[in-house]
Amino acid sequence: MAKGKQKQGRGRAAEPVSEQVSGGLAELAPDRDRPRGYTLLIDGAPQSHVDLDDPTYLDFAYQRRLGHIADLAGPPGKPLQVLHLGGGAFTLARYVAATRPRSTQQIVEIDAPLVQLVRRELPLDAGWRIRVRGGDAREGLAKVPDGWADLIIADVFSGARTPAHLTSTEFTGEVRRALRPGGFYAANLADGPPLAHVKAQIATVRTVFPELCLTADPAVLRGRRFGNAVLLASDRELPLAELTRRAATDPHQGRVEHGRALADFTGGAAPVTDASARPSPAPPPSVFE
Repeated sequence: MAKGKQKQGRGRAAEPVSEQVSGGLAELAPDRDRPRGYTLLIDGAPQSHVDLDDPTYLDFAYQRRLGHIADLAGPPGKPLQVLHLGGGAFTLARYVAATRPRSTQQIVEIDAPLVQLVRRELPLDAGWRIRVRGGDAREGLAKVPDGWADLIIADVFSGARTPAHLTSTEFTGEVRRALRPGGFYAANLADGPPLAHVKAQIATVRTVFPELCLTADPAVLRGRRFGNAVLLASDRELPLAELTRRAATDPHQGRVEHGRALADFTGGAAPVTDASARPSPAPPPSVFE
């Protein structure tokens, strides 16, 4: 698989690099198994993983699920226009740049010191068409032209919680406005039992998009533990068979829910509006132990 030539990053460090950013204490912890792999943590919570030698490597389960969606958002290798709401260590933008050369991507990230840290320590290839914009994700989304994006990925956390104003029907309507017909919207959701946040998000997105599915670890879907779930939505039929196959063969197997099963899972959850929106629940401390 073709990869962009990587800039020379910093050498392998024996100790993590730590720096105060707007969202808390950011750490870049070296990966013992990958010479130029690093995990980004904010206040001890793992955010993303990057391998500078192989940007197609996705270590976190939820990032692999987002990677599957990026793979299926268009014919293999075809350039895409992608909007990333939330930057982290730019893991998914690197993945798309490596797997779909000549893609045009925008990242909206509110934490300017974090962006500076990632750019310095985990540099992007100069040839990749990735633009990083500072500012709030919803305000950045509002500046995107109608129908610009083939894929919009929402992966925004502040203090390990998704801000309330990024969970509403009004926000989801802005997402659909910025997507081209047939485009994909993927959101990383974090929740634990009784999964009220995830169920409300399904109900919310369903008011805007006719087709959706949810991928997560079966234990998360059964409400046995806190974890991530990836919600995919579109105005066209979803590649459910291939998503299901990929989820089932991942190192950390996932399950895909859709159709009647997803409706039953959602139950009577009500859509979220700007007036009723709340941040996603805070993870229990044991999640990161």
